[in-house]
Parts: sequence; C-alpha cells; structure tokens
Amino acid sequence: MPRPDGAVDDELVPAAAGQPVTQSTAVEGLDALDTPVEQQQRSRLRALLATALPPVLALVLPLAVWQQIWSLVQDGRVWEFLWVSVHRAVIGFLIALAVATPLGLLLAKVKLARAALGPLVSGLQSLPSVAWVPAAVIWFGLTDTTIYMVVLLGAVPSIANGLVAGIDQIPPILPRVGKVLGAGRWDAARHILLPAALPGFLAGMKQGWAFSWRSLMAAELIATSPKLGAGLGQYLHNGMVLSDMPMVIAGITLIFFVGVGIELLVFRPAEKAVLRARGLSGAM
Repeated sequence: MPRPDGAVDDELVPAAAGQPVTQSTAVEGLDALDTPVEQQQRSRLRALLATALPPVLALVLPLAVWQQIWSLVQDGRVWEFLWVSVHRAVIGFLIALAVATPLGLLLAKVKLARAALGPLVSGLQSLPSVAWVPAAVIWFGLTDTTIYMVVLLGAVPSIANGLVAGIDQIPPILPRVGKVLGAGRWDAARHILLPAALPGFLAGMKQGWAFSWRSLMAAELIATSPKLGAGLGQYLHNGMVLSDMPMVIAGITLIFFVGVGIELLVFRPAEKAVLRARGLSGAM
C-alpha cells in the first residue's frame, strides 16, 4: 500500500510472481544473482558428480575386475596361480591334520600334557600367522619350507583344539564301555574317541582349513621369489607393486572364490553326512 507521500513501504518489495516478499528475502535473491555464473556451474557439476559417480563406479569396477580375471583365464595364467596356491594349501592342511590329531588326543587324555601345552596351543591359535613369516624366512630362506611352516603354525592349533573340544563332549560311558570290552588305547582312540568326537573334530578341521588358507596367502604375499612360483598371493603382491587396483581386486576375488568353493564342495557335504549319520540331517 503506497503512503500518502508516494514512498514505497520498506517491509514489502513486489516479487516477480506478484506475491509480496520480505526485504531480507529480496536481498538474498539479489545476492544469488550476484553469484558468479562459473561458481553456479561448478556447484551444479559437483551435485551431478555426487549423484552419478557412485553408480558408475559400482558398474565400472566389477567390469574391470571381470576383464582382468577373464584375461587370466584366456592366457591360462589363472590355472597356474590356482594350482600353485591350492596344492600348497591342501598339502599343508594334510600335514597339519597328521600333526594335530595325535596332539589333540594327547591334550584331551593326558592331564599333564593339557596343563602344560594347552595354554600354549590356544595362544598359538590366537597369534596371527602372518607374524611367523619373517621368522620362517630367516630360518628357511625363500623356500617352500617357509610356506609350509607358516601354514602348519596357522592350522595345527585350530585342528587340535577342535579335537579336544569334541572329545570333551563325549559321554563318559562310551570310553568305559570300550575299556570293559578290552579296547586298548589305540583301539579306543580309533573306534570310540575319534568317531564320537567327529562333529567337534570336523569343526576344528574346517577352522583349520580357513587358518591354513589365510596363512598361505600371508606367506605368499610377503615371501615372494621366482623360485617359489607364482601363486595367488604373489599375484596380489604384484598388483600392489604396480598400483593396479583391478589386478588387486581380481586377486582378492579369486582368493575368496577358492575359500567359498572348498567350503561348499568339501566341508558342507562332510557336515551333512556326519549329521545325517546321527539322525540330525534336518539341522542344515
């Protein structure tokens, strides 16, 4: 409303759309008009990148990783990497199983051995296996012995503790029955303790495999040498040295696939068979 003297009210300023706005709002609008065009364009560009960049990266990165893996498959290198690492892991795991089984029986049935060695074995299980790599390299050099030493130290404690836990859960009546029937220590261990402790023993073997696989990757990642062959850990190390992110992600993906494959093809059927033999097939 104009004043009698013809002046315009300071509180209201006519808007472009015909709606009254306050003077402060009008000032803000004028400030926006004063903003340089380049700055407005940069703000719009940042907003566009923030919206579009994440889905683009989510699409491009898997494609780059797949291209990297597919190139390894085409030239046959992937089978070399898998063979070197998987056969080492299997051999190391079998040696660890041969060492951990009598050790677990000893800890479970001999109180003095359990009191003396039990805390040591549990401590070794909690110690990261990668910590053994420098010591193994100093002891044995860049040889396969170093790799297997690290795998053994990573897998044996888990398998032994799994067997001890399985034997501890055996009903006391079973060893007594075996003793009454004339079973000696070897026969009792072979025909009573190991079969009865199989669920816990299998859980320990499953964990021991996971530890042996991780120990192997740590050893291959650190102890690199042409004499040791090119495994998945060596491939991952090369990707780190070259700062090649698709190569690094491809190595991680292959390591992950091997771990999942062993779980699905070996341990999952074994667990189902053990539970089915005990009438617990519906548990999985």
